Parts: sequence; structure tokens; C-alpha cells
Amino acid sequence: MPDEDLMQVLEKERGKGRDDFPVRAMWNSILAGVVYQHPSIESLRRELSRNGQLRFMCGFQNGKVPEAYVYSRFFKKLFKKEEMINEMFNKLVDELEELLPAFGENLAIDGKAISLLSKRENKNKKEDGRRDLDANWGIKEYKGIREDGTSWSKIVKWFGYKLHLIVDADYELPVAFELTKASTSEVKQAHKMIDDLYETHPELVESCETLEGDKGYDDTKLYEKLWDDYDIKPVIDIRNMWKDEDKTRQLQDYENVTYNYKGNVYCTCMETGKVREMCVGGFEKNRKRCGTLRKLCPAKQYGLECKYIDKCKVKQGIRIDIKQDRRIFTPIDRASYKWKRIYDKRTAVERVNSRLDVSFGFEKHYIRGIKKMKVRCGIALCVMLAMAVGRVKEKQVKEMRSLVKST
Repeated sequence: MPDEDLMQVLEKERGKGRDDFPVRAMWNSILAGVVYQHPSIESLRRELSRNGQLRFMCGFQNGKVPEAYVYSRFFKKLFKKEEMINEMFNKLVDELEELLPAFGENLAIDGKAISLLSKRENKNKKEDGRRDLDANWGIKEYKGIREDGTSWSKIVKWFGYKLHLIVDADYELPVAFELTKASTSEVKQAHKMIDDLYETHPELVESCETLEGDKGYDDTKLYEKLWDDYDIKPVIDIRNMWKDEDKTRQLQDYENVTYNYKGNVYCTCMETGKVREMCVGGFEKNRKRCGTLRKLCPAKQYGLECKYIDKCKVKQGIRIDIKQDRRIFTPIDRASYKWKRIYDKRTAVERVNSRLDVSFGFEKHYIRGIKKMKVRCGIALCVMLAMAVGRVKEKQVKEMRSLVKST
């Protein structure tokens, strides 16, 4: 953990004051609480009381265990050092860039709900230690289609915060995070996080090939930012924004070519009226301003009979300028197997979210206030990355996502 700068600053602030519980020992015990999955400070204190070896390893040489108020005061000091904790996180990301091949090549983004067990804010908005006055309500709707063709929807509502994460989709490790109130828009936060990531880790962004996201990030401006500004191919699921009666639309410049909102392109035989889906022909980056998608004649590719093929304009294939519709036509063709294969990598961020809930204790916690939540999230993610760095250096790459398991 690259925490030496933080320790020196805290020790300098303490000066010649009482040092019953040294800064480094307090910090080490907080890290131990994360590693050994203690849900609260009281749980950690009980462990320190009975475990002399852990007290010694943390640095409590006098055998005493800090009182709860000592931890409260220490956390108040850490609240003011949020930027230093973020710097520790960024240093660990830089180190993983050097240790892991192709780290950051495929990224995934998602927002994680962090619900609170505390009482909701009162009308007077008075702080009483039991309520969280910074949190608010968040709502997220999930939709899908059942096997029988009927649609379903589910609305999830929670009181608390939202942790926005960008993770490496291959190694399942975070590269950027931001904690906000639960009501904050995921798309708006994504724009900010991508710009911030370029400022802190420009080489990682320049080497990035794809960014995966669910329908919550389906936004034309985000597609344009990723591809036009950063040369990152967006692999983001799409919402159906068309009316029910508009199942397909005619493609510009081709009277017998249509497409749907999922990016499937179809050609129609002008003699028989037979409709066939055109074949994926790849992406041509250097054509037009933003690039073009190639679509190939299905009759020629599959050896099918088409009575109109001699007169058809699309028999040699067509090129679709992705500027026709930036949501539907993306650098990786939505109709290709490659798009589906890369989109499956998005589940990496869900597994990181699951580890935060189960292993790092955010499923059931006792954290109050956005300042404390930001610091606790930052510490947890730093521990996650520091553990990965340690595992890689110790030639335990397969265990780099594990907290306590050893080979």
C-alpha cells in the first residue's frame, strides 16, 4: 500500500501531542478491519481485544485497544485526506499497468447501489447520529423479454448512495471510481469519469480498445465522446426508442435495404420480396470522418438463389456511414458475434460489485455521511488493488482477486 505520504502528513499534524495510539497503528488496524471483513469498528475492536498477535502486527505495543471515540476522531482526520487516498488508488492503478499485460485494454462501467440501514432524514434535517442527511433515494428499472415473448420490468428503489465504477473487464479490477448520491445520473457521471480517467491515466485510456456498459449508458453523446475523442469503441446495450409500428427503417441511398434498432441490416429481393439479413463485413476506420460498417450480400456469401441479384445495387456489398445513427451503428457491428462476445465482458463489473458487497461489507454496513462513505469506499478499493499488486509480485496471479486465501 503506497501510504507513506499519508502517514507522514498525519504524523506531522499530530506533532508532539499524545501518542497512546500511533497514527500508523491506527491506520494498519483500519486496513486489517477491511481485510478480515469486520462489518463495524466495534467488531474490529473486539478482535483486537482478544487477538494479541493482530495488535502487535498493527503496532499497538502497549497492549491497549483504542476506544471507539479514538477511531471516530481518526476518521475525521481521514475525511480531510480524501485526495491523498485517491492518489494512493491512482498509484496502485499505475503499478498494475506495469505488472499486468494489456491492463485497461477492455473496460466496463456500471453504477452500484449502496443502501443504508439508517433512518431517513427528518423534516428539520437535524443531525442526531442516527440519520444520514447526505443520502437520498435512487431508482433503477430493469426490463427484459421472457422466453414466451412477453415483456417484464422490475423497479429497484433504495435510500443511500451510488458507487460509479470503471473496471478492467479482463482482470476484474477497478481503475476509476466516484461516489455520489443515489439519484445521480449514471450517464452524466460516465462523461465526467472518462475525462478524469484520461487526466490521471492518459496511457491507459490511449491503449483502451473497448468500453462495455448496459442500457443505462445508451447515450449518443457518450458514443461520440468515446470514439471521436478517445478512439474507444463503445460496446453498450441499446434501448428501443422506436415506436412499435416502426420495426424497420429504410437505409439512406438504398431503396431495398432496411435496418432495425439493434443494428441488423436487411436486403429485399425486388422480384420475389424475399427479405434476408445482410452479412457482417467489418469496420473501415479510415473511410468517411468516423468510419463505415461494411455489409455483404447474403446471396453471394451463402450461395443462395436471388432472382434480382444481377440488377441489385447491393450485390457487391454496401458501406454504412456510422454518422447516420451513432447509437445504432457503432465501430463494432451490433449484429456481429464479436459484439456479443465483447459485451459479455461487462459482467466483470458486476463481479467487482459482488465482492464489494460480500467481502468488503457494503451489503450490510453502519456508515453514515457521504464524507465517511467516500473514504471507506476509497480505502476498500485501495485494499483490493494493493492485494492484487502483492499477489502478482508473489507470483500468485490466480489469487489476485482474493482477500485472505493463499496458495
